[in-house]
Amino acid sequence: MKKRDRLEIIHDILSVIRDKGGTSKPTHIIYKSNLSHQMLTEYLTELITKGFLLETKDKADKKNYAITDKGYNYLKDYSVIRSFVDSYGLG
Repeated sequence: MKKRDRLEIIHDILSVIRDKGGTSKPTHIIYKSNLSHQMLTEYLTELITKGFLLETKDKADKKNYAITDKGYNYLKDYSVIRSFVDSYGLG
């Protein structure tokens, strides 16, 4: 089994949130994307800083993460690139 690269991990995180209806709690993201809490925190910080995600808090002051239009565009472009790479047997 090959190790996931950075772009694939970002794709996995964004996909988990998209598949959950566009918003998700960190615990759900950890389990579905198979990351440690520390790794997830690092990626979430980067994705928020770069505008792929928004962090919100619910009434109980718990964090939620919402995917932005930029995040949706990343998912779309990633699948195009992945298809291209796979079509040439390079993936």
